[in-house]
Amino acid sequence: MNHPEDEESDAEIELAATSYTIEVAEGEAGTRLDKYLTDALADKVEAMSRARLKALLEGGQIEIDGEIVENASQKVKVGQVYTILVPVPVAATPLGQAMPLEIVHEDDDLIVVMKPAGLVVHPAPGNPDWTLVNALIAHCGDSLSGIGGERRPGIVHRLDKDTSGLMVVAKNDFTHQGLAEQFAAHGRDGRLSRAYTAIVWGAPEPRLGTIEGNLARSNRNRLKMAITRSGGREAITHYEVRERFGEPPLVSIVECELETGRTHQIRVHLTSIGHPLLGDEIYGSGQRNRAVKLPEAAREALIALNRQALHAHHLGFEHPRSLEPMSFDSELPEDMQRLIETLDEI
Repeated sequence: MNHPEDEESDAEIELAATSYTIEVAEGEAGTRLDKYLTDALADKVEAMSRARLKALLEGGQIEIDGEIVENASQKVKVGQVYTILVPVPVAATPLGQAMPLEIVHEDDDLIVVMKPAGLVVHPAPGNPDWTLVNALIAHCGDSLSGIGGERRPGIVHRLDKDTSGLMVVAKNDFTHQGLAEQFAAHGRDGRLSRAYTAIVWGAPEPRLGTIEGNLARSNRNRLKMAITRSGGREAITHYEVRERFGEPPLVSIVECELETGRTHQIRVHLTSIGHPLLGDEIYGSGQRNRAVKLPEAAREALIALNRQALHAHHLGFEHPRSLEPMSFDSELPEDMQRLIETLDEI
């Protein structure tokens, strides 16, 4: 099943991936892309199958001329050069590992949890265990009836390691499919809603607006996303400035609602209009120069934060079985609250 990428999907998996470059030669033109690449990679990648190739396509891991390729049935042409990023495989069934979980809601079909900053969602190369998935397997136990025939939680969206906030996880295939459909629709059918609190440098103008810009992997840094003029995936972020600090504003609190959910969407979009998140070392260049302008208490709070100031504070969806609307809201974590308290001194 295709798992829609949430705004904060774990790009770190690419640290342990191998990149392959394949050029279409004479006599190979006209072949379906999935068959062509499956055959071309067969002697390079162990257990390469069309199913795995399809997963790479759906995950945005295949590109041509810097643009993501998603159509498995398109025909290849002579001279085309494809770049395929193949992550190192991880164990199909993670182990249960008991650790504290902040459970917001739980029933027979799903569980809503508050993911703390610093916790990786899913096992991956570099983070093989002690993830949210490992914790959920230990917590749910026999209540997991199986996702794809295995006793494991169904992840339908993700938050980046250093982003905190609300997540919903399925306990069975029926719920997994129902939730995945809602995330795939990005809330455009009225069932799903997601909102984030971001603390950013400066203050976006106008105070209420929409940022649009297709996203794709950066050609310069494969761990980063970037706005692309052509290709990529549609990305739309609605924002509203909730509070500003300083005159002119040095920092502001912004609420972001996702119309689409792409990897690092909020972080890239806010940076693109000149207002990166506080603490974001990947997209927020010049953090140290900006921080010099903060009061001492705020600088100390920012150092203590040690992450991007982003929290998923709202999550709403339709329960796949009861069809009842579910809505959850959370307070900001202590590290972001402490930072905001110090901003009144600006």
